[in-house]
Order: sequence, then structure tokens, then C-alpha cells
Amino acid sequence: MAEENNTRFLKAYEMASSTTQQFPPDVLLHFYALYKRATEKNGFYIPPTHQGDLRGAFKINALVQVKDLDKQEAQERYIELVERHIGEIPE
Repeated sequence: MAEENNTRFLKAYEMASSTTQQFPPDVLLHFYALYKRATEKNGFYIPPTHQGDLRGAFKINALVQVKDLDKQEAQERYIELVERHIGEIPE
């Protein structure tokens, strides 16, 4: 099941990366945070920030919201997000 989920996750990532659809910033932050959580190899990812970097602050906030998810659950939620906003993932 984990391998099947990983394959679906990779297909979902390809769909999200190649879409021409425009999304609101909050949806983009969900994509970002779930992807980072699902793919981080050494624990919790913290993006580099510069003092006063508002974009970095929003990214960190999004990451904190998903920090309690394990990688499998983050992949599942990423897949759900892609299907909700882009379309069904082909088999």
C-alpha cells in the first residue's frame, strides 16, 4: 500500500507541478507544506529566511500546521488536495 501511495503521490506532484491553473496563496501554501512534510528525509523542514521575510513567515506557519503528520499521511493529504483542486489522478 505504501508503494502504491508513493506512486500516486509522485503522479499528484507531476500534476501539481505542470498545471497552468492559478491558486490562492493559502492553497499554494497547503501544497508547499504537505509536499515538504511528505518528502523531508531528516525530520522537520525549516526554510531559510531573512529578517523581515514575510513570505518565509507564511511558509513556516504552513509547515507548523502539518508538523504532526507522518510522511504517509502528508502524502495522502497532498493527493487529496491535488484531486480537489486539479483533478483525479490517473492510474
